[in-house]
Amino acid sequence: MMEIFFETKDVFQLKDMEKIAPKEKGITAMSVKEILQSLVDDGMVDTDRIGTSNYFWAFPSKALHARKRKLEALETQLAESSLKKERLQQNIEKSKIGRQETAERAALTKELATLRQKKEHLKAEIDQYKECDPDVVEEIRQANKVAKEAANRWTDNIFAIKSWAKRKFGFEENRIDKSFGIPEDFDYID
Repeated sequence: MMEIFFETKDVFQLKDMEKIAPKEKGITAMSVKEILQSLVDDGMVDTDRIGTSNYFWAFPSKALHARKRKLEALETQLAESSLKKERLQQNIEKSKIGRQETAERAALTKELATLRQKKEHLKAEIDQYKECDPDVVEEIRQANKVAKEAANRWTDNIFAIKSWAKRKFGFEENRIDKSFGIPEDFDYID
């Protein structure tokens, strides 16, 4: 389709393209509109509405300029990437200075590994005794207190609903308990 535009260097309407494309390039007439729209969406073909007609055009010079811009952008990106790579290589070389493998460095590395292992062991031991930590015990007590208050609040709500149902509908208390699965020993938590 682009060859039609580049060879003729002319402006076309959709109906013209639907006639020319099947004859000259073997493009099916049914797909001309979709192909033309995708070329417009990709910025390869220009379009403009003049009056009630849509006109389409693409000139070789525009494609050449678009390729040049793309090439310049890629070259700039390549230069930036090369510069970044060079800086990273310099950083690697700087980092290697003073890190030559010596007996002292090997001993320090071994000591560091031993200390890290000891730290992990001590951390595991602390986690073992965490249950006896006074702060943790206090948190558990506070959580229990909150849970007990919440349970009593819901118990109070259930008693209020049972009372309302007795007054409103005249149900017996044991019938309400049985209907809603409320146990006989249901009461507040002390």
